[in-house]
Amino acid sequence: MSTVVRERDLTALVVGVTLLGSGGGGDTRAFGRMLRRRLGAGELVLRDAADLPDASVSPIGVVGATSVLMEKLPGGGEFDAAVRAVSRWTGTEVTGLMPLEAGGLNGLTPLIAALDLGLPVVDADLMGRALPRLDQFSWAVAGRSLTPCALSEPSGQVIVVDNVDAAGLERAVRSFVAHTGGWAVLALAPTAVGAATADAVQGSLTRALALGRAHAALDSDATPAAVAAGLGGRLVGAGRVEEVARHLIADGGAAFGRGSICMVDAGSRAVIRIETENEYLLALVDGTPVVTTPDLLCVLDRRTLQPIAVDAIRTGDEVVVVALPGPAWWRRPDRLAHVGPQAFGLSCPPQLLEAS
Repeated sequence: MSTVVRERDLTALVVGVTLLGSGGGGDTRAFGRMLRRRLGAGELVLRDAADLPDASVSPIGVVGATSVLMEKLPGGGEFDAAVRAVSRWTGTEVTGLMPLEAGGLNGLTPLIAALDLGLPVVDADLMGRALPRLDQFSWAVAGRSLTPCALSEPSGQVIVVDNVDAAGLERAVRSFVAHTGGWAVLALAPTAVGAATADAVQGSLTRALALGRAHAALDSDATPAAVAAGLGGRLVGAGRVEEVARHLIADGGAAFGRGSICMVDAGSRAVIRIETENEYLLALVDGTPVVTTPDLLCVLDRRTLQPIAVDAIRTGDEVVVVALPGPAWWRRPDRLAHVGPQAFGLSCPPQLLEAS
């Protein structure tokens, strides 16, 4: 069933993809404003794969440093250049788009691209949330190649990458964005829609919209337990952030921010620690792991209930921590190995919520 997005739905959609970011995925606000300007009084339909049986779909999104991206927003031509390049290389015209990831700003960028290019959007993506690495795309985990693909950066440079594995593509992307504008648009090869969605998380944008609508219905005076229930999740705790510790780790030549957040639950007085990288990864209560990636940890401002990003949380913040079920696609043991806590160097088995 297709989902129609109109101007009145955009606030909910922005909040929804932010929640699916689990504290990461980049700042969605600027892209929400861009999408609002592009959409105007029109509408955008999130299509089921069955609605577009003959489409050749390219997963598309932004890669690189999202902090730089906020200072140098896309002009719009980057999407067109990447799509044209991958179409020329493969000899197959792109006739549909889908997100690389549904969490964070990449839940919105394909919608902006679709409006600019006049292409339909398929309601599926390759993560179902935000994750930091290209080898965590569902296509890669399922053993499918991510190449050929095209990268386009703000000054107009375009490259095509082919015949490399996911790790090689990660290195190529890092090198390209490090020597250009800090970020680029990545467009994967156009693929028959049935094959494109067979190893993808389906309905992810519709889920984001539903989450955003549920968030809009919350009462800011509600108890933390009611907030969690309203979002369809489980309360981890609520209280004041007592300590935020951050440091950098090296991984394959790239530096990732790693950190820990400590707080005391206002009701039980339990000590809650959250381990972070680009996203919130693991929550422990009195030293016992209770929630882990790929389930979603969402830290909300206690007063406004707005999601707080990993890089924005500060000592003294009054917060509510809610866990939401992650995408069902990742729950198989062979897939969990790629996105569970041990994939981030955390010596803890996955602690998953009951599937809804």
